Amino acid sequence: MPEQILRRVLTAPVYDVAQETPLDSAPILSKRFRNQIWLKREDLQPVFSFKLRGAYNRMVQLTEEQKAKGVIAASAGNHAQGVALAAGKLGVEATIVMPKTTPPIKYKAVERHGGKVVLYGDSFDEASAYAQELMQEQGLTFIHPYDDIDVIAGQGTIALEIFRQHPTPLDVIFVPVGGGGLVAGVAAVIKQVWPSTRVVGVEPEDAPCMTEALKANERIVLNQVGLFADGVAVAQAGKLPFAIAKTCVDEMVTVTTDEICAAVKDIFVDTRAISEPAGALAVAGMKRYVEKYQFSGKQLGCIVSGANMNFDRLRHISERTELGEKREAIFAVTIDERPGSFKQFCEILGGRRSITEFNYRYSDDQKAVVFVGVRTEGGVPEREAIVQTLKEQDYPVEDMTDNEMAKLHLRFMVGGHASGIPNELLYRFEFPERPGALLNFLTRMSEEWNISLFHYRNHGAAYGRVLVGVQVPDHQQHDFEVYLESLGYPFEDESDNMGYKLFLQPLNK
Repeated sequence: MPEQILRRVLTAPVYDVAQETPLDSAPILSKRFRNQIWLKREDLQPVFSFKLRGAYNRMVQLTEEQKAKGVIAASAGNHAQGVALAAGKLGVEATIVMPKTTPPIKYKAVERHGGKVVLYGDSFDEASAYAQELMQEQGLTFIHPYDDIDVIAGQGTIALEIFRQHPTPLDVIFVPVGGGGLVAGVAAVIKQVWPSTRVVGVEPEDAPCMTEALKANERIVLNQVGLFADGVAVAQAGKLPFAIAKTCVDEMVTVTTDEICAAVKDIFVDTRAISEPAGALAVAGMKRYVEKYQFSGKQLGCIVSGANMNFDRLRHISERTELGEKREAIFAVTIDERPGSFKQFCEILGGRRSITEFNYRYSDDQKAVVFVGVRTEGGVPEREAIVQTLKEQDYPVEDMTDNEMAKLHLRFMVGGHASGIPNELLYRFEFPERPGALLNFLTRMSEEWNISLFHYRNHGAAYGRVLVGVQVPDHQQHDFEVYLESLGYPFEDESDNMGYKLFLQPLNK
């Protein structure tokens, strides 16, 4: 299979539409991590993503009959733009099915390139299923985003450029992974020319479809995928990419949302360019990899795969960057409810540490639980030292730095423990950002269940993050679980979350 990919890569006519993107040095990252780091700038393509390469290479293989009938694709953004631009170049009519939650900046870009946009469903899976229906009804050719040998070969042309731009082998190359088309194409070529180069795939911790597939030695379907890095939010790796990855990918690395946000900032600092979350995956993975193996003096390449970022998302990314860099920690600390207790608390932390956040509401005249952020230039060791210091001073403390519910919701909520709210459950949802999503949630809920808490905050993504408290009698627990599953919205039970217990849980529970 890799040999077949290489032959197709060598003859792929992608430069009819794509550009050879630079391999830029990242001097600030290089100095910080004591390795020479290179950024392959696929964010500079005409559609701001590498996807154009594979889409065009597949479409030039179409027969005249297929071209006359047209093509169809399903995508939430980058693949859609690639197909639309390639279709315009070839004079082919392209229909792109996109979820209704797709931000206007993305589907309008498809329309500008001449694609016909059909908005359908709330997720990529629903859009893809509808695209298959239209394909059958209208005799269209489906252009798969990753599970196609010509698409994979088109993405593999990136490796040929790296060979020309860096004449000596890289020690490690980091590649973002969604369905696997990019890593399959790059790895298949790299391993035949630079066999000593380690190919490391990078996925979000909440969408590790290739990581889990390689562990199980078979493709698996994730029950749920995180949507922050929407360009790689794939539940199952492609069949062809998985087969290639088994022999050509040396290792997989997964990274957190906070680490991705920090990588977006790292790329900006070195290039003044803003990558999308999926586009920053490789840099995030490189940082974790270097931290894990503690090496220096190596040549490291990172593929910056795209820059189709909604501007509104920058607010959320900026908020999470300090946590991703491990320069901020958040804690829940119980202090005495008396004058001077906050001053004493700050003195214990030390004068050189900055308080970045302090949230508090009066609860009783004995103790107060505060939500506090602290600048931690020393990273994880300093964070652990703060916890130890507070415990030695008899402060009850909970480290909230890795508590997703606390970071998404709790730090923005004002209030405290309520009373008179029996049988409350707490759930965290991802609602599609479209009219009617909340109404659908409410109209399908039994009138016997009462909403006792609700917090929503827009992060500029296709899905909104919602925290909901619901009163459900014990004997209706099963019915409530059935209702949750029927909604089709990703959710997490947060009823045992320590942040909920410390700050929000009704006093009578």
